[in-house]
Amino acid sequence: MPTDLSSNHFELFGLPQAFELDQGKLDARYRELQRQVHPDRFASAGDQARRISMQQAARLNEAYQVLKDPLRRGRYLLELRGMDLDDQQQSLRDTEFLMEQMELREELELVAEASDPLVVLAGFIDRVRASFRALQDELAACLAGSDSGVPDGAVALVLKMQFYRKLEEEAEALEMDLEEQLG
Repeated sequence: MPTDLSSNHFELFGLPQAFELDQGKLDARYRELQRQVHPDRFASAGDQARRISMQQAARLNEAYQVLKDPLRRGRYLLELRGMDLDDQQQSLRDTEFLMEQMELREELELVAEASDPLVVLAGFIDRVRASFRALQDELAACLAGSDSGVPDGAVALVLKMQFYRKLEEEAEALEMDLEEQLG
């Protein structure tokens, strides 16, 4: 069983420690490693080998989930550089963005009152996703210029991405509710 449980996620997949990554390589390497450590391969092995296989498969799955998601990958890169966003109370002091958050939340609350709420909501979700992608591109550029430490602005970009991800999830939940009500 070749998977080193002590390596970081990038090392586990043999990828450079960078925000931009080759999704095809990640997927292929995941499938390859999954075949090597899958618990079914160790069904007839001893208890210790089965337990290790399960640990490695779980570690591999968690690492894959983190690296394939841009927000989780960005957070993870910051953690590798010494910034633990879970332990610290991080807040944005960007008043312009705080105003934007309030306006977007207000806009989402008013969707149900529109004459065609599903069309309005679809446009809203598209804008939220576009904003997330723009922040993702900014984070990629921010992190590309630095191999160590936390570059200025990187934490703020991740926090903004978190806001947009949560807003998208709320909008999608509203969409499901509206489809039930109107459908």
